[in-house]
Amino acid sequence: MAHIAMVSIPAHGHVNPSLEIIRTLAARGHRVTYANAASFAGVVEGTGAELRPYASKLPTTDDVWTDDPIEQLTLFLDDAIAMLPQLRALYTDDRPDLFLYDIAGAPARLLGEQWGIPAVQLSSTFVAWDGYEQETAPMVAALRADPRGADYYARFEKWLAENGSPVTDSIAFQGRPTRSLALIPRALQPHADRVDPAVYTFVGPALGDRAHQGSWTRPAGADRVLLVSLGSAFTRQAEFYRRCLTAFAGLPGWHIVLQIGKHVSPCDLGPVPANVEVHPWIPQLAVLERADAFVTHAGMGGSSEGLYCGVPMIAVPQAADQFANAAQLSALGVARVVDPATVTTAALRDTLLSLTTDPAVAQRCAALSEQTRSTGGATHAADLLEAMVTPG
Repeated sequence: MAHIAMVSIPAHGHVNPSLEIIRTLAARGHRVTYANAASFAGVVEGTGAELRPYASKLPTTDDVWTDDPIEQLTLFLDDAIAMLPQLRALYTDDRPDLFLYDIAGAPARLLGEQWGIPAVQLSSTFVAWDGYEQETAPMVAALRADPRGADYYARFEKWLAENGSPVTDSIAFQGRPTRSLALIPRALQPHADRVDPAVYTFVGPALGDRAHQGSWTRPAGADRVLLVSLGSAFTRQAEFYRRCLTAFAGLPGWHIVLQIGKHVSPCDLGPVPANVEVHPWIPQLAVLERADAFVTHAGMGGSSEGLYCGVPMIAVPQAADQFANAAQLSALGVARVVDPATVTTAALRDTLLSLTTDPAVAQRCAALSEQTRSTGGATHAADLLEAMVTPG
């Protein structure tokens, strides 16, 4: 069997999407190693892979992450530059047959180029389409116009050149992999009809069995269930949660599951209605599989799981790709978009009721759920990766 090496960074949003693929490859008998920080040992080893620890330079908590895009890019570049020699030391005497790498795992592509080992990107977000560079050129120009942005691009391209990469344009190196598996529903991909199928394969979200995360039981007497969850990082929203409690309190037949994260205390919510249960964390997929609607920040993970489970969504985007995801979900006919800072309790309630009583929404949700599930997930991904491997 083959030695397959996965490379990622210590962030759940970058690790979780590929875990089921790693688990599937290990279960098929391949030796899978995983380069990441020691703090992810339990997560990695739970898949059957062997952790290869590296010392990351990235912030360890969401409290210290910056909102400045140039500072964010610089953090990732600093980590990549520091990772490369560590990765080389980890694998010099145990070279894999195939590198897999997260979108923030650029050193794996570099090392693969240097050693003649194929490297496949596992993308947990949008991939490039025909015309992508032209359409994003104004944004890149604005970043380059800032002296800090100019320094970032110059450092990145110098690093690529010094390491002998045949691709010395930083945007092409990051956004144009040789081969990529997209771990998102094709329905969420902008301009999906302009994505090169010879490079990118949409295998969809690889969700798998999450029994280890715990279970959730729909309460007796709950005709309908609404999940309110803003993920793990964008949860400092006590005022929005209070508006949800007011909006959905006492709705006939509705049971509300509210996840508030680690930054908000239940004490900040005030009185909790009888039809609401409050948790700092819930096994999201287990709830969604039994839910009838979903209030989500529209992160890629939540958006994908909502489509997979076929539930209508109220999208409350706050940052990053959430605005694009929310707009796409709305365009697909399965969501309504609201502003968490200004939406009223009446608007929240009316949006929920209109979404969940519209037959066209239900039809679209069912069709997109079937489409998302049909792409094969971890099984399809593992089949494709096995076909690329030539054991040494």
